[in-house]
Amino acid sequence: MRLPGRVRSALTLTRFQAIIGITAGVLSIAVTGWGILFASRPAVTSGEVVTIVQEARTEKPVAGATVEILTFRDALVMTLVTKNGQARQTLKEGAYRLRASHPKFLTEVRQIQVLAGQSQEIRLRLAPRAVEKASPFDKAGEAIKKLFR
Repeated sequence: MRLPGRVRSALTLTRFQAIIGITAGVLSIAVTGWGILFASRPAVTSGEVVTIVQEARTEKPVAGATVEILTFRDALVMTLVTKNGQARQTLKEGAYRLRASHPKFLTEVRQIQVLAGQSQEIRLRLAPRAVEKASPFDKAGEAIKKLFR
């Protein structure tokens, strides 16, 4: 590949060396600046968990459900209460257990893995508690309690 005569006569060895030196200097400064900016940032060690608590049959959100975040050794890390069926928390990277409970529903437990820098959505579906039928003895017991008050 031959350079045109005009470029060849204008590009002396001294000018070529100067262009290469300036380019190398600018690249060196840019790479050093980039390294300082990104090396000084703290490492991301936490992730976000969004817990969505729903009724099992209708998939409607369960407001006021308690969500407990536990370690695998059952140490309580955090307790949250859902608003509109959702609770959101940032946690350190690692393995956890989520336990969702509500007085009207059975408790649900799920194991999760929190990944640094990521957000994950966990859906827990709570089944309703079995309704206990009132026995005739319950009414008699209530009447007896009233007599002795």
